[in-house]
Amino acid sequence: MSLWEYANPRLFMSWTRPVLPWSFALAGAFLVTGLVWGFFFTPDDFRQGSTVKIIYLHVPSALMAINAWIMMLVASLVWVVRRHHVSALAARAAAPVGVVMTLIALFTGGIWGQPMWGTYWAWDPRLTSFLILFLFYLGYIALWEAIEDSDTAADLTAVLCIVGSIFAILSRYAVHFWNQGLHQGSSLSLDAEQNVADVFYYPLLVCIAGFILLFIALVLMRTRTEIRARRIKALQARGRHA
Repeated sequence: MSLWEYANPRLFMSWTRPVLPWSFALAGAFLVTGLVWGFFFTPDDFRQGSTVKIIYLHVPSALMAINAWIMMLVASLVWVVRRHHVSALAARAAAPVGVVMTLIALFTGGIWGQPMWGTYWAWDPRLTSFLILFLFYLGYIALWEAIEDSDTAADLTAVLCIVGSIFAILSRYAVHFWNQGLHQGSSLSLDAEQNVADVFYYPLLVCIAGFILLFIALVLMRTRTEIRARRIKALQARGRHA
């Protein structure tokens, strides 16, 4: 079976039905394990105290905020090239999840930044690009809602997604592009010397896995909802012309 056949709405609904509950169950298990481990079974940092534990919410949500947009970009490109409706609907389904992840990252970053930097907000390169990414998310959602024809909306939002990907990349690598700014470097890196201490590192990995699984589960659920909504719209249109 060709990979593209999984973009068929009927087949997508079929294989995601049994996968969805397992995705939510695994996401819940990883999140509970990681957050309980991180918040209650790791020590305070010798510099940051207990505030360091916000890392278990801030880092995973920030990673997913960026990667959600990258997923939307890939799905939008598939739509542009292959014209598979499920890919466009998956991109649309991921946007509200990405907005929530971005809000969590901005909010927890402010809470973490206040005791560390003395302020909840600074026009730091990474923070600023992240805020712009959040605005792109809002614009993407608004554009889908503003255009009645779904194919036209998918085309225009795909263009917006390509443009917004610049800020997704900046949000990830801003601290490498500019030396100025308050935000520290990456907490996770292929270079082991830049990673957080192991006592924080391992529960953080569990939390990240939980956020990834939760994102997958929510996108699958919302894509199924978008497919049903599209079917209802098609049936209503057919009824009006009958």
